[in-house]
Amino acid sequence: MPTAGFAAGPCLFRDTMQMLSFNDNNFFLGHSAMLVNEGLPKFVVNRMKRRWPDLDRKTVGLLGMAFKAESDDTRESLSYKLKKILQINAQEVLTCDPEVIDASMSSEDEVLAKADIFVIGAPHVRYKSLNYRGKPVVDVWNLLGKGGAI
Repeated sequence: MPTAGFAAGPCLFRDTMQMLSFNDNNFFLGHSAMLVNEGLPKFVVNRMKRRWPDLDRKTVGLLGMAFKAESDDTRESLSYKLKKILQINAQEVLTCDPEVIDASMSSEDEVLAKADIFVIGAPHVRYKSLNYRGKPVVDVWNLLGKGGAI
């Protein structure tokens, strides 16, 4: 059974649509799962706004832009959707990913130095041992083993 987190990727949509077509569009559980999954980034930001009412004055460091750990594949990654929503709700959003090549991303050191809050977007193993400098970490994957609550 998959664990919590931004579990999108290129197959979720494609496979759900395939099952819908083979079942005369009567695969409501799959459709509902897609809607819940696609809504997770907005849910996370709404919870962040409740916890940090001054989120609009914070710099958020988004760690991991791939759709799964230890991968460079960004297809359908919910981290990019999360980034767009955060850009509307936070002062600044910095992103990094050790596997993904993207000129718009910052270095990991820069994100660690400048961010007020971190969000783990892809649970790369290296994020378990980062020094977050006592700053809050939103960890929907429970990668750090401290619970996934926001």
